[in-house]
Amino acid sequence: MPETYSPDVCIVGAGPGGATAALFLAKAGVDCLLVEKARFPRDKICGDALSGKVVQLLKKLDPSILEDLAREPTQIGSSGVVFVAPNLKALRVPFRSSTRQLDGPAGFLCRRMDFDHFLVKQTRKYPGIQLLEGTEITKYSRRDDHWILESADGTRTITTRLLIIADGAHSRFARHHGSILQEDKHYVAGLRAYYRNVSGMDRENFIELHFLKEFLPGYFWIFPLSDHMANVGVGMRSDQVSSRKVHLKNKMLEMIGTLPSLKERFKGASLEGDIRGYGLPLGSRKRKISGEGYMLIGDAGSLIDPFTGEGIGNAMASAMAAAETAVSCLGRNDLGSAALASYDRLFYGRLWAELNLSYKMQRLGGHFPGLINLVVNKAAANRTLGETISCMFEDLDMRDRLKKPSFYFKLMFGGN
Repeated sequence: MPETYSPDVCIVGAGPGGATAALFLAKAGVDCLLVEKARFPRDKICGDALSGKVVQLLKKLDPSILEDLAREPTQIGSSGVVFVAPNLKALRVPFRSSTRQLDGPAGFLCRRMDFDHFLVKQTRKYPGIQLLEGTEITKYSRRDDHWILESADGTRTITTRLLIIADGAHSRFARHHGSILQEDKHYVAGLRAYYRNVSGMDRENFIELHFLKEFLPGYFWIFPLSDHMANVGVGMRSDQVSSRKVHLKNKMLEMIGTLPSLKERFKGASLEGDIRGYGLPLGSRKRKISGEGYMLIGDAGSLIDPFTGEGIGNAMASAMAAAETAVSCLGRNDLGSAALASYDRLFYGRLWAELNLSYKMQRLGGHFPGLINLVVNKAAANRTLGETISCMFEDLDMRDRLKKPSFYFKLMFGGN
């Protein structure tokens, strides 16, 4: 006979979104079952950057968790970003954000294998969170007001009133029950590799975004990690990969091997392991991310930032919104689609302006790479403009200036 579980709330997927949802629920006094198909620690293909948004969410969850993360030997602090324009001019932008800690960095860099394991270890501190590892859910069925889940090996059956789906970009549930399908112009094909001993890394561990014309709309990145390692990769919108017939792996290796600004830095570097591919479902259009007895969070809900590629922070933000909604709807004993639609309104109310603006910036940079050159060239020579761009990371009204023709007109004719 299979093992049976009957939690009020079941979270499928124990990555940053799922683990964060469980932690916020535990903080509110709501028990849950957290189900993960793998066993920790396990790898997850990602850029490995933890933004200021992640820092803020951890602070809201529990400041002691952020303090624990800062003590982890597997992470390093990061205080900014280096933008490299298509003309190869670089702009170093420190974060001037409220997320900066008085005695610490604005963000962190940490392999997903280590960060995900760190969060899962946090969930083990709460008796109200039951974790099932090594349990892949392959069958979902709706019966009356419950969901019934069955594991792939038939050894476990779960009956739950509320599902929080956090099982990533290839979520079976999101596809079959949430009707979220891959759309190439709202999807990015990505590659990730680990290199050791890349030279010329920033002294304050700034992440690097290289907007090379070969990958627009998208970019090549270099993110520093601990132990002389770097996360190196590329992301490009899938419709452009297809229409331009780009072989991403070959093109990435070609850029590393021939572009002078990269060739010298990788001359003494060694590739550690394989170059691995993955998909990034973008939050560049609104989708229905809830329904009868369920909510979709993180990549399962296609919530990745279209311009920066940030997924972890948005997954955790959606987890917090889902937990808030769950607490409210459980309290009213109403888990119908109309009640849970408040999750859609809550999440998009907080992040849609940012996601929509990022989509417009992605399209603008893809169609007019010369504008990226213009901004970087001017900002490198104008301290005030450089500081303005730094503030744009948090101030959406200021960031909105980047999509207005008047902004570039003033740049060309001497304004800021």
